[in-house]
Amino acid sequence: MDPIKTSSQPEAKLHFLDYWRIIRIRKTVILAVFLLVVITATIVTFILPEAYSSRAVIKVERDVNDVQGVADRPNFGGVYDPYFIQTEFEVIQSEKVLDKVIEKLHLNEAWQKKYGAEAPFKTYESRAALKRMIDLRPERNTMLIDITVYSDNKDEAAAIANAVAEEYKDYRQNQRKELTQGGISAFNDELKVQDGKISDQEAVVDKLRKDLNIVETDPNSTGPSSSLDPLNVQHYDSLKIEAETQYVKEEKMLNELKALSPEELRQAIPTAAPDAILTTELQDLNSTEDQLVTKRSDYGDQHPEVVRLMKLRDQLNKDIDNRVAGILKGMETRVAAFKAIVQNSEEKVHEARTSDIARAEADRPYYIAKADLERMRKFREVLALRTFQENVEIKMPKSMMVDVIEHALPGERPVRPNKPLNIFLGIVIGLVVGVGLAFFIEYLDTSVKTIDDVERTLQAPVLGVIPQNVGYIIEEGTESPHAEAYRVLRTNLLFSRKDDKLNTLAVVSAGAGEGKSTTVINLATVFAQSGSRVLMVDSDLRRPTLHKLLGVTNNLGLTNYLLKQNTMEEVIQTTRQSNLDFMASGKLPSSSLGVLSSAQMKDLISELKRRYDFVFFDSPPIMGVSDASILASEVDMALQVIQYRRYPQPMNIRAKQLIEKVGGNLVGIVLNNINMSQDESYYYYSGYFHDYYSKDDDDAAPITNGTSGEKSRIGIKPKY
Repeated sequence: MDPIKTSSQPEAKLHFLDYWRIIRIRKTVILAVFLLVVITATIVTFILPEAYSSRAVIKVERDVNDVQGVADRPNFGGVYDPYFIQTEFEVIQSEKVLDKVIEKLHLNEAWQKKYGAEAPFKTYESRAALKRMIDLRPERNTMLIDITVYSDNKDEAAAIANAVAEEYKDYRQNQRKELTQGGISAFNDELKVQDGKISDQEAVVDKLRKDLNIVETDPNSTGPSSSLDPLNVQHYDSLKIEAETQYVKEEKMLNELKALSPEELRQAIPTAAPDAILTTELQDLNSTEDQLVTKRSDYGDQHPEVVRLMKLRDQLNKDIDNRVAGILKGMETRVAAFKAIVQNSEEKVHEARTSDIARAEADRPYYIAKADLERMRKFREVLALRTFQENVEIKMPKSMMVDVIEHALPGERPVRPNKPLNIFLGIVIGLVVGVGLAFFIEYLDTSVKTIDDVERTLQAPVLGVIPQNVGYIIEEGTESPHAEAYRVLRTNLLFSRKDDKLNTLAVVSAGAGEGKSTTVINLATVFAQSGSRVLMVDSDLRRPTLHKLLGVTNNLGLTNYLLKQNTMEEVIQTTRQSNLDFMASGKLPSSSLGVLSSAQMKDLISELKRRYDFVFFDSPPIMGVSDASILASEVDMALQVIQYRRYPQPMNIRAKQLIEKVGGNLVGIVLNNINMSQDESYYYYSGYFHDYYSKDDDDAAPITNGTSGEKSRIGIKPKY
């Protein structure tokens, strides 16, 4: 039969039911944290002293005039500016305002009496206490600020809130007066300084004009005038460009014509440089050659007419060559002329510009000084205008930049602590912290929790899921409510075999207490109940367990046979379950170390394969000793038991790697000790059968599937 194949597992994603499972499993932690937070919040709420609050509302705006100045931009004082509001928060809580409040209300002396101090409070102490009592909040999208003061005395809270509002208002008004007067004085002082600088700069400019012998036709000029008329510059530039274009064109054509042969030159000249005389001569030459051909064919070469035409042809060729040479000479002359025009234009413009540069360099100090003087005059005009504007504005009526909209009144009832809110927040925070802590603990818990955890990390199929409190099927009978889980395991195990001849199986686990022995007993019982001849072998030589669970002696067993002290018939015992035999581990003398890797052990396994349909070996933890690895390499199959939420996943992965490293055939995983009441996702594995038989379990005491301790004794008698 083909083995059960496991497809590659996708990335694990938590479902809503997974969250609910975690909450159910960690409900004790959640409830403890929840109660602790709620009780703490309730106690703190009732311990905190009561406080009253009083609120004053003020309107704040930027400093502007009721009538705009000459150069003012429109002011939109009513627009909400969070930076301005936040700045004013800091001003209200500054020592310039709060110290005035302390002085006005005599808080140093009042708080000395109130708190029973030996001496009046220091101002900085009162200021620090006052800051803690004040709460400033803006009203959204407005220029209003709420000044709320908390105190155990309602009259004191109202008095402080009103005093803070009034003192802040006085501070803004005094500040504006001081800034305005100081600004006007600064403007007047700067005007005097600028007048002196302008006078000194005018003297410098006059001196430079005389020293450099500068004559200005335009008093507003910023530099010396050019010696070259802009129109002439434009004319020379245009003439240069035109001549340069013609020069390049003619030179290119001339070079191309010179590269041609005489015959090609005669054909190209009329097109490149049209000439009426040359055209006429070429036409005459063509006509003469045509006549010469005709006469020669009619009269022969010695005929006078033929001789005349030949002389005429030679003369025309000579005239054409002379004409072509003359045309080329004329083109060379034109190229030279255009080149001369280009050079002449460049020289004239260069001379004029060189002269202008030299003159500008010589006159530069004068024009720099003149520009500085002009800047000083402009700055002086702006300064004078601003001074005039400030003098006018100080006489204008001013709007109220800070106005108290609502005065504070004593509160009727305490506002702190807010008992319902605090208790409600305690409940919410308790739930959040409890659930968060539960999920954090779950995150730190790297043990196996689900089948997906096993198949994703170990890449091996889960052949069976065993619930908690599993008893021994050999004692409970075939109708045991737990037998169905092992029958499912048996079925999956049979289908996982690659060959029907594979009938020896070692049950291993990463650590102790994961339920190997219980799995061996119950799995062997299920196989025996199905009619197969089955043998259980306790191969955990260092800490044998099966003999305790079965209630028999361990004097004779596996080690006695391997050391050739007893025969196989003497060490095999029968159980009350038909078809099920048992071989204990035997005593472990020092001479028996390493017997599992001996040839005698391999012969024993071969003999047991022949005698029995299935042989099950109980082994020690594979992470503790090497016996389990050796046993896994010698038997046909290995079955790894993983206990639910016991050991970290890396430990289980390492156990699987050890099996594969020694060449063991790991057929699958058994997920053991599942809490079905908490993990509903496992219900479908054995829940239906369990529910069906649950009525029969009321009188039965649960027998756990751990390996530590003596939980039950099952009657066994020697076979021979």
